[in-house]
Amino acid sequence: MATKLDKAIKRELVQGDKTYTVTIAPEGLKVVEKGKRNGRELSWPSIIGGDATSSET
Repeated sequence: MATKLDKAIKRELVQGDKTYTVTIAPEGLKVVEKGKRNGRELSWPSIIGGDATSSET
């Protein structure tokens, strides 16, 4: 059984030579470069509904 997402969870991610903070919250997902204030934010309806864009390399 999975745990309900009732508060934000923050994790650090290293991609290349940059470090990011990933926040998974009941409202959606946010990725911000460490030390910065602004980042990319996606709501769960946009992710689930397919409105979020994805790029594959």
